[in-house]
Amino acid sequence: MSHIRVRFAPSPTGYLHVGGARTALYNWLFARHAGGVLILRIEDTDVDRSKPELTTAILQSLEWLGLKWDEGPIYQSQRLDRYRAMAMNLVKAGRAYPCFCTPEELQAKRARAESERRPWKYDGTCRGLTEADRERLQAEGKLAAVRFRVPDSGQTTFEDLVFGHIEVEHRDLEDFVLLRSDGHPTYHLGVVADDMDLRISHVIRGADHISNTPKQILMYQALEAPVPVFAHLPLILGPDKQRLSKRHGATSVGAYREQGVLPEALVNFLALLGWTPPGQKEIVSIQEMIQAFDLAAVSKSNAVFDLEKLAWMNSEYVRNLPVERLLPLVKQELSSAGTPAAEQSDEKFRQTVQLLQSRARTLKDFGGAFRAFFADEFAYDSEAVKKFWKDAAVPALLGELAARLASTEPFDLAGTEKTLRALAEEKGVKAGVLINAARVALTGQGVAPGLFDVMLVLGPDRVVNRLRRAEAYRSSPEVPTIDKGN
Repeated sequence: MSHIRVRFAPSPTGYLHVGGARTALYNWLFARHAGGVLILRIEDTDVDRSKPELTTAILQSLEWLGLKWDEGPIYQSQRLDRYRAMAMNLVKAGRAYPCFCTPEELQAKRARAESERRPWKYDGTCRGLTEADRERLQAEGKLAAVRFRVPDSGQTTFEDLVFGHIEVEHRDLEDFVLLRSDGHPTYHLGVVADDMDLRISHVIRGADHISNTPKQILMYQALEAPVPVFAHLPLILGPDKQRLSKRHGATSVGAYREQGVLPEALVNFLALLGWTPPGQKEIVSIQEMIQAFDLAAVSKSNAVFDLEKLAWMNSEYVRNLPVERLLPLVKQELSSAGTPAAEQSDEKFRQTVQLLQSRARTLKDFGGAFRAFFADEFAYDSEAVKKFWKDAAVPALLGELAARLASTEPFDLAGTEKTLRALAEEKGVKAGVLINAARVALTGQGVAPGLFDVMLVLGPDRVVNRLRRAEAYRSSPEVPTIDKGN
């Protein structure tokens, strides 16, 4: 299977879109499954919109996802002479011709067709020009594009590995542009030239390229080159079944990285947007994907990008991430969030992260919702305050609990629980009332890990100080509160 050669070819006119990332992933999985080669090509011939910094961002996103390419990156902007030579060879062979129609002339014809409510395609004005006509127009200084000469009759057919048999009548195709009048190639010319030279065996790309495929097959045939196998992937839609866009939320890989999504989770999520692994598992390791990936199992139906499912999947990956890998990620997140970490030993930091790991949906939680576990400055959730501190006896109870915990020995799970329950019994209140009030005092939240586990990771000094802080707040509220969810 070593003849398998595929490519991922992003354009650096934007950041890596999740749709492009899925295309890269499917190419990568197909190559790894077959023992083949993945080539990275940067389609940067759009001079006005291509940006070097976007190329860098795309490469960084691919590396973050773990999608390492085998050859490249190859830049189309460095192959312009090759494209021009190929276009001229097609002209010499009679399979293409110079077109002297100006953009203004073409736009006027298109506008006339629209006003008459009829479809328009290039009418072949320059198709029948004689050599003398061409020389005259060139002598007049008119610039020429190069158009491919589509056969007058017949059809082009191909077997798509996802969509099956596809057939297009030549009469429905126009003579499409290969080389613009400024000497820059169009998508069709660049793609075919590159895929030929790179010996691409399979072209795996989005379904929005299906209409391009017959044109490109005609070019392969005109150049007497082998035609690759095509596989077109279903589109990715938002929950409203419209094409995924910014109105649905983040669409770039980099944005999800910044939101605290793990690369393994995003790869797993993207893999299932159109492909169903054997057994219909939801959590699939990268090795399982490589072993099982099959384009025949890719659906024709468009996939829906479900943010809730991604959040659930990410929480599963965070929960099961080896702690040695999670610790540096949490430290990085705390730094990014500007959370000033309180003094804490490495072992205590490890214990804190392990306590919170099963509750995190994203890495962002460690610097956000879990801030109180790492920093001494934090706000109280306003709803938790209203619900659990409404009893007038709460300040005194928290102050008394602080005093008793200050002398609790040993300060462990059993000791702290015994102290709290003894106080509750003595004061004639339910232990749950004191537990909930103390939880808000220690974490700022109404929902957190078990109270006595929290006490243990915070340590006696921080627990006592926070209980006293809460007692003072109930008497003179100066500590800020936050709305739930912020």
